[in-house]
Amino acid sequence: MTQETMKKIFQDTDFVHTSGTQEELRVAEYLKAQCEALGVPARIEAFPVAMAEIEEAHVYADGREIPCKGFFCCGSGEIEGELYYMPAQDPVSIAGAKDKIVLMDTSGIGFFGYQDLMKAGAKGILFQYGNVHYPVDDIDERDLRAAVVGEERKVLCAMLHTASAVELLRSETKRVKIVIRQREFEGESHNVIAELPGKRDEWIALTAHYDTTALSHGSYDNMSGCVGILGVLEALKAQELNYGLRLIFCGSEERGLLGSKAYVRDHEAELEKIALDVNLDMIGTWLGKLIAKVSAEDKLAGYLSYMAAELGCPIHATVGVYSSDSTPFADKGVPSLSFARLASPNAAPIHCRYDLPEVLSMAQMEKDVAFIAEFTRRMAASAVCPVAREIPEKVKTELDEYLFRKRRKN
Repeated sequence: MTQETMKKIFQDTDFVHTSGTQEELRVAEYLKAQCEALGVPARIEAFPVAMAEIEEAHVYADGREIPCKGFFCCGSGEIEGELYYMPAQDPVSIAGAKDKIVLMDTSGIGFFGYQDLMKAGAKGILFQYGNVHYPVDDIDERDLRAAVVGEERKVLCAMLHTASAVELLRSETKRVKIVIRQREFEGESHNVIAELPGKRDEWIALTAHYDTTALSHGSYDNMSGCVGILGVLEALKAQELNYGLRLIFCGSEERGLLGSKAYVRDHEAELEKIALDVNLDMIGTWLGKLIAKVSAEDKLAGYLSYMAAELGCPIHATVGVYSSDSTPFADKGVPSLSFARLASPNAAPIHCRYDLPEVLSMAQMEKDVAFIAEFTRRMAASAVCPVAREIPEKVKTELDEYLFRKRRKN
């Protein structure tokens, strides 16, 4: 794939396209068309996602309104209570949350943190986003995920800018009121699936998510991964492969890997035919190092290091769990890995207004795609995929922690 072709794809998708929106569907249809332009049939599969329309959201500090964004799917109503700043989630801090509206240092919360707060009797939660030293005062939009709430009650949640959070403490705010009205409903997100058959009725899966967060155009996170998949497809479509390639462009990754979770759920009977999942999430930046996080046997990490030395492409390959669409596959017993070129947020920020095509180098994209395509070719052309179909116990433990089945030990 030429640099000009890659650049055009980034330009064509240079807009916000969040989970469950018409903009997300527009990008899904665009990716389908890109596959078909390469001569590979593709289809779009819908799956349900929780959606909401915020009608009004307000936060009042001692009667004074401060800017906020209400959390989608956290319910509607009004709550008022004493403000409680909680920078940590240790048992002593959690114990002080009873009947309070809790201000956290984070922009979101995990399952066990939420469960602890609800059991402690917290009335509502305020989160924060941004940097007090940046000229923009964007406030991110988030949702209260069903996977976080579990069987517990919902409470009203709102996002503040970090500057507002600092002001709450500076002004010694005593009481806070949260007002949110919203319409919650079931919407649709979509996965795009294309297949390049091989000799065997077995597959190497290639995954990448294409949705964005509410403030981001998602060039780095993660249209770069989608361009990477298309580049691999173009490089290998004319080659004789033993294993077919199954391309899966996942929707709604930014809301908890919903697209890949939907895929493994809806295609569980077919997973035994997937020998390996190769996930791409953020590549091609000007700065940053190439990594591979392997949710499979240690030998695969070693193989990647040897291959990198052979081809002169430095890579840091380790075994563990990566927070991306490889994880649901690994959790179902499919050996998986994620490639990423990790750059400092000062050079390639994500989940904000600065994730734009300009943070990417088309020359580096070419190099990253070439390495990933060669690795994929070796796996797909092998007489038998050399990666053992087993997930190490260490990785299983990390999966349990990541997917909230087990509390992570400090």
